[in-house]
Amino acid sequence: MAIVPADHNSPPKAPAAATAPRQRLIQPEAYGSEEQAETSLRPRRLEQYLGQEELKQNLAIAIEAARRRSDALDHMLFYGPPGLGKTTISMLIAEEMGTQIRITSAPALERPRDIAGLLVALQAGDILFIDEIHRLNKVAEEILYPAMEDFMLDITIGKGQAARIKRLPLKRFTLIGATTKAGSISSPLRTRFGHVHRLRFYTDEEMQNILIQSAVVLKANLKPDGALAIARRSRGTPRVGNRLLKWTRDFAEVRNAKAIDAEIATQALDLRRIDQAGLDPADRQILETIINHYQGGPVGLETLAAAISEDSATIEDMYEPFLMQKGFLQRTPRGRMATPLAWSHLGLEPPMHQLPLFEVGGL
Repeated sequence: MAIVPADHNSPPKAPAAATAPRQRLIQPEAYGSEEQAETSLRPRRLEQYLGQEELKQNLAIAIEAARRRSDALDHMLFYGPPGLGKTTISMLIAEEMGTQIRITSAPALERPRDIAGLLVALQAGDILFIDEIHRLNKVAEEILYPAMEDFMLDITIGKGQAARIKRLPLKRFTLIGATTKAGSISSPLRTRFGHVHRLRFYTDEEMQNILIQSAVVLKANLKPDGALAIARRSRGTPRVGNRLLKWTRDFAEVRNAKAIDAEIATQALDLRRIDQAGLDPADRQILETIINHYQGGPVGLETLAAAISEDSATIEDMYEPFLMQKGFLQRTPRGRMATPLAWSHLGLEPPMHQLPLFEVGGL
C-alpha cells in the first residue's frame, strides 16, 4: 500500500492566536516534524493495534464485509482528543483493504479545485483522509455532499445566467474524517458518514503495552515496571507516552543505566517536572492560581488567562480538558473552580466550603 499525501498549491493557514501556545512534553498535539517521526512507531496491521478494542471489532466486521462484496467501505468519522490514533487507524484500514490512502487536512482545501482534484484522482476503493474536518469551508463541504452520496462531482461551467452544472462520475471511494470537535461539524455533513466512532483515552495497562511495543522499535531496554511508571504519566495518550519514552531513553543513556526501570523512569520524568498524575508546570500553574489567588474559585476564564499570561482559547482547548477529566477542575456558570482533589494533589487542605457535604457533617 502506498501512502500518498495530497499535493496542494497553497499551504494550510494556522488559526490566528493572541499568543503562541507553549510547546509541552505532554501536549497531545504533534509538533514540528513529529508526525513523520511517529511513522516508525505505528503498527502495521490492525491486530497489532493495542487498545480501542470495541472500535477494532467494529472495524474488523466492516472491513471483512467490504472485502466479501469487493466494495469500498462506507464513509467513517473518527472523533476524540488529539494523539489517540485517528490517523494511525485510518492508515491501518487502508492496509487491511489493500488500497491507497490520500492524506490531507481541511485547512489545505481552500478552493474548489483543491478538493475536486483530489476526488477525481481517487481510484476505486481508495481512501481520502481529511484531518480537522470540522474546519472545512462551506464550498468544500458542499462539493463533498454529492461525492459522498452519489459518487458524483458537480462542476459549475460558466458564470452568471449562462452558468450550468456538469456532473462527473467518481470512482467509489471511502472518506474518513478526523476531528477533535465533533460538535463543530455541520449536521448535513455528519449524517453522511455511515460509521461514527469516538476514540477514548487509554488505560494505564494499555499504555504500558503500547510503550513496551514502542521500546522494541526504539531499541530501548524497557522493563515492565518502567513502562507502567511512564504510562501513568502519559495522560492516556499514545503520542504523549511515546514522547515520554524517548525522553526517558535519552536520560537512561546519559546516566549509563542498563535498563529503564521504574526508578529511572521516575527520575527522568521528575526532572521534566511531570508529576504522578501527568500534570506539568503549566497545569499546576492554573490550579495554583485558582487556589492561591481566588481561594479555589470560581474565577472567570478571561481573568484566569490574564493572571497566568496565557490565551483564553489555549486554556480552554489545551489545558482544561485533561484537568477536568482527572477531576481537578470544574466549569460552573460563575467560572472555573479547583476541586478538593486538586487541593489535595497540590498538598493543600481544601477550605470547608470546598468539601462535599458528607465530609463536613452534612447530609
